[in-house]
Order: sequence, then structure tokens, then C-alpha cells
Amino acid sequence: MGTVIDFETGAVAQLQRRVAEAEEENSDLLAFARGHSGATEAIHNAVLAAISAEGLDHLLHIVTQQWPDILGVDAVSLALYVGETGLRADNSGMQFVERRLIEKAANTVSGVVLRDCESGHPLFGPAAEFMRAEALIRLENDAPLPSGILALGQREGQNIETHHGAELLGFLGDSLARLLGRWLLP
Repeated sequence: MGTVIDFETGAVAQLQRRVAEAEEENSDLLAFARGHSGATEAIHNAVLAAISAEGLDHLLHIVTQQWPDILGVDAVSLALYVGETGLRADNSGMQFVERRLIEKAANTVSGVVLRDCESGHPLFGPAAEFMRAEALIRLENDAPLPSGILALGQREGQNIETHHGAELLGFLGDSLARLLGRWLLP
């Protein structure tokens, strides 16, 4: 007489494993979607806050003082150059900087750069040594409007290399560049 082979136990175990993997992937997908939705909402809220600015000084205040809370980051720094002038603004105020330093830094950024780091970009000023993740967003305008970099930093590494995040931050940078032009054109 022949031997009966039990396929059922193996098949059930394999199905249970596949169901568990699918549930895990589904949880990961939901977490990503929720995070992406939250990031989209934060970017939109930041742009809406900037649109409400009543002048250039107010816009700089919104970007450097309110955007960290809105965007959930630890530091925001804005470095601009126009004509022969360069300036850097952050939560401690505004300082004049050599134009060529900002222009050189801006030329190293094509669109948006997301990265973990051991120390943040020098544009963060004294806070640079505490930054472990940063997003550098190039701000481009035609002369005579300012161009430069928007830097967002976090104290903890984020493993933030995502295409969707870069698109959202690109939108944030483009919006800010246009708003700067709005207040600087006669």
C-alpha cells in the first residue's frame, strides 16, 4: 500500500505566511500614505501662511519663525543673493553674507537635495552642528529678483530620500521664490 503525503499542512502554512506578508505590506503602504498626506498638508499650510504675508519682513518672519512648527522641522534658514548683496535669515534674525558664498552653495543644489548628514549645511549658521538631516531647496528667479537656497533641518536623521518628498519641497521652494518676487518688484 502507498504512503499518504500531507500537502494540506504545508499549503496552509504557506498561505498563512503569505497573508501575514500581505498584511505587513498593507500596513507599510497605509503608513506611507498617511505620512505623505501629512507632508502634503504641512507644505500646503506653509504656502498658505506665506501667501498671507503683508510684506517682505513679514514673509521672512513666517518662513523662519512659523515654518519650523508648520513643517515639523527643527530649523529653517533662507539664504538669498540679489545684485551684489547676499543675506541669510533664520530664527535669530538676518545677517549679510558674501553673495558669492550663497551663489556657490546654490549652484551645488539642483532642485531639491534630501540627505542625512553628520553636520548641517553652513547656511544653518550656529545650528548646523546639531542638524542630522537636511533638505536643501534651490530658489531660482530671473534677475533682478533674488535667488538662493531654502534649508530645512532636523536634529535626528530621517532617511529622507524619497521622490515624492522632493516634489513637495520643490513646490514649497517654487512658491517661496515667487512670493519673494511679489514683494521685491516695484
